[in-house]
Amino acid sequence: MSIIIKPIITEKMTQMGEQLNRYGFIVDRRANKIQIKKAIKDLYGVDVVEVNTMVYSGKNKSRFTKAGVITGRTSTYKKAIITLAEGETIDFYSNI
Repeated sequence: MSIIIKPIITEKMTQMGEQLNRYGFIVDRRANKIQIKKAIKDLYGVDVVEVNTMVYSGKNKSRFTKAGVITGRTSTYKKAIITLAEGETIDFYSNI
């Protein structure tokens, strides 16, 4: 099971990473905090102090087009906010 799906790279998360040493990730919905902490430590080699998780439920969406009304649903996902130890950082752009 791949626990970490992708990192969240937005203005808000970049600012949190610089000021509060927190980073965001989209993770598997079945993963718990202990598994997320271990996966981050194995993948990036950093010391994780705290893990906060939140589950976003999918929403119903509809659009009006020439062909009529198209309805659908956005997917449900789980987000994890990782707080690292003092002096630790994660560089997402080093592999580019």
